[in-house]
Amino acid sequence: MASSQEFVQYAADQSSGAGRITYRKMFGEYGMYCDGKIFALVCDDQFFIKITNAGKRLAPGLTETPPYEGAKPYFLIEDLDDRDFLTEFITATCSELPMPKPRNKRKSNDTVPKRRHQNDF
Repeated sequence: MASSQEFVQYAADQSSGAGRITYRKMFGEYGMYCDGKIFALVCDDQFFIKITNAGKRLAPGLTETPPYEGAKPYFLIEDLDDRDFLTEFITATCSELPMPKPRNKRKSNDTVPKRRHQNDF
């Protein structure tokens, strides 16, 4: 079951105290970013945050479970109503996450050599 747009937007709104929150549809679910770092997944209308040492220190009792079969475990955040906790938790988590590697720019079609036609010989 895919996540609803309303739930994803609510999770983003509740997380907004931690920084600039954006999200992207990924494989039928959503990846959530804070200031360019992916820190969470939204799967089946559930909010999962990457596990870090900072997260373990702040909330040692949080459930750790994979968001989908075959995935690494994430923290399952069941209470999205506590914005202060989310802000502190996401800020601490993101401070331990690396910035994403820059993506290679696609080459334009102008750099591809033109094929010779049989009549060019």
